[in-house]
Amino acid sequence: MLKIAYNPIYAHPLPEGHRFPMLKYELIPAQLLHEGLIKEENLFSPGLLDEEVILWTHDENYWQQLRDLTLPPREQRRIGFPLSAQLIEREIRIGKGTIDGCHYALKHGVAFNVAGGTHHAGTNWGEGFCLLNDQAMAANYLLNNKLASSILIIDLDVHQGNGTAQIFENEPRVFTFSMHGANNFPFRKEHSDLDIPLPDGITDNEYLQLLYDALPKIINQQKPDFIFYLSGVDVLQSDKLGKLALTREACKHRDQFVFEQCVKHQIPVQVSMGGGYSPQIRDIVEAHCNTFRVANQLYF
Repeated sequence: MLKIAYNPIYAHPLPEGHRFPMLKYELIPAQLLHEGLIKEENLFSPGLLDEEVILWTHDENYWQQLRDLTLPPREQRRIGFPLSAQLIEREIRIGKGTIDGCHYALKHGVAFNVAGGTHHAGTNWGEGFCLLNDQAMAANYLLNNKLASSILIIDLDVHQGNGTAQIFENEPRVFTFSMHGANNFPFRKEHSDLDIPLPDGITDNEYLQLLYDALPKIINQQKPDFIFYLSGVDVLQSDKLGKLALTREACKHRDQFVFEQCVKHQIPVQVSMGGGYSPQIRDIVEAHCNTFRVANQLYF
């Protein structure tokens, strides 16, 4: 069964000026339900993440400042919006949704979090609208519970997964792979195990060929027993924060190739949706829904 983490809080805690991109968190499940691709039982609402699990990934002092809303103003500005109790709850529910999704992926092959992909959060910092790194926390959860021994994180958001790279820079059991805009945020990059920086304006065939060449080699070399996939759709030409030139069809082919590799090698995969900032919300929702559609065709 296709399982998808969703909670209404995903869409509602942000201050004015940041709410438009968050509409997708309501519209994606609504569209999938409308199409009949999923039913209500495919959706699950994550609870709250235990502090112990958060501290497997994030610095204790940083977490306490988030939890107690005492993070210095300078650090809040780096995140991009002021802290609130609802915002912190949102982050820990997203993290729990990604961890719960790992269990569903181990059972069914694939699972989704409608939100997540908070890859700019490092060990002791938040950045770029990311406070806690959901897939990093989930990867450490799998390792600490001996549910995986070799993990691959595939980050195809337009922005480098700098927080994820920093968290796992000295962890040989987690291989971080990021394909991202070379000239895009974050402007101070970290070092993933494999970074493929992309030039502005890269088009469909060039982008896809780089992915087709790189991913099978990584899987064959690393032999992961679990994969995390960050499937941001800010690679689209229409995206106002990205600088690439991919069509929606190429974005769909990208997703299909990632899932085909997972199926071929029988590796469970948890998917967090990542970014998408096209001016037309329908472009964002349609591209994200394609990720679900492709997975449904291949797995179910």
